[in-house]
Amino acid sequence: MPEGPELHLASHFVNEACRELVFGGCVEKSPVSRNPEVPFESSAYHISALARGKELRLTLSPLPGAQPPQEPLALVFRFGMTGSFQLVPRDALPPHAHLRFYTAPPSPQLALCFVDIRRFGRWELGGEWDPSRGPCVLLEYEQFRENVLRNLADKAFDQPICEALLDQRFFNGIGNYLRAEILYRLRIPPFEKARTVLEALQRHRLSPELTLSQKIKAKLQNPDLLELCHSVPKEVVQLGGKGYGLESREEDFAAFRAWLRCYGTPGMNSLRDRHGRTIWFQGDPGPLAPKGGKSRKKKSKGAQQGPEDRVEDPTLQNKAPLRTRRAQRGLEQSTAQQPKGVSLQQDPETPLVPEKGKRRRRQATSGRPFVVASSSREGRGTTKTSFPGEEGLAASAVGGSWRGCPQPAI
Repeated sequence: MPEGPELHLASHFVNEACRELVFGGCVEKSPVSRNPEVPFESSAYHISALARGKELRLTLSPLPGAQPPQEPLALVFRFGMTGSFQLVPRDALPPHAHLRFYTAPPSPQLALCFVDIRRFGRWELGGEWDPSRGPCVLLEYEQFRENVLRNLADKAFDQPICEALLDQRFFNGIGNYLRAEILYRLRIPPFEKARTVLEALQRHRLSPELTLSQKIKAKLQNPDLLELCHSVPKEVVQLGGKGYGLESREEDFAAFRAWLRCYGTPGMNSLRDRHGRTIWFQGDPGPLAPKGGKSRKKKSKGAQQGPEDRVEDPTLQNKAPLRTRRAQRGLEQSTAQQPKGVSLQQDPETPLVPEKGKRRRRQATSGRPFVVASSSREGRGTTKTSFPGEEGLAASAVGGSWRGCPQPAI
């Protein structure tokens, strides 16, 4: 799933790729998308982008003299599981391009596309940030820190720290892979009570006798959890790539994979939190770990892995053939009619598994057929995507990756 860094990389890509382009005409929406139509038409306009946490604002600004007269229009995007932007030739639109902005003739026409294979992404007209989301961990660090420490009495901090980190009211931009990496670096058990972890930050104050340079050095050498919520996403942005870099396809994710220390890496343990999301960690899970939850250890590359042991890159997945996707949709329909034999889990990253218990054993011994949902993600009627989808975010005016885009300074 795209997290704060992916949204910032996307906004930088749009700004760099579209800086010299003039768009024109209507905005085109795919007929299958349930998102609203975009009532905008102009003979000439520019496109710019700005990211904040897990949201991205796209602004359409008509040029002087453009017809018909039109006020600027802003849209706010949330990428869902697989949202991304791509810039491609108009006659080579990618599949699942649900919103399309076309460049004006006479130059070779291009299309800036919002691509979303799983269709969990959303856009809204008006350009207002979601008021329920807190300050951005990347761009509004001081406000973010103050917002967390000022609200520690909130019941959200009664939860385990791994669950509190996904609460966008306080940690806008943090997602599944970031929480694992942040907690791992500080050796904080993921199921430690959030308030216990964060109250210690209120009591910790650097000595007033230290000089400014000494304070900065101390923070760099011993960052606390809230500081890592800022610096770790910043590291990912500085890596670049993630479908918006100079390489194409899987090579564009190589640096990110090498950067991961905990999330889905061999030797790490995993548990599901109360919301069904997988948290990766090392060592003791903490006192609030789910009762009966079984920790699984990621096998090393040399060990043979079964489907239940495989962990997908949070931002890069492979595309499934069309024929396979149709078969998967058929399986989804068949399994949806058997609520007692299958447990539907909330986490989109996790497979469907049959419920254990007497009900299943009676069916197995009675000779009646028992349909078990596939243990792979495809068995849920969903398709794998290339990012982040978290992702196939390769974007280019010639159908490849966009080249020559410097990385943003955060």
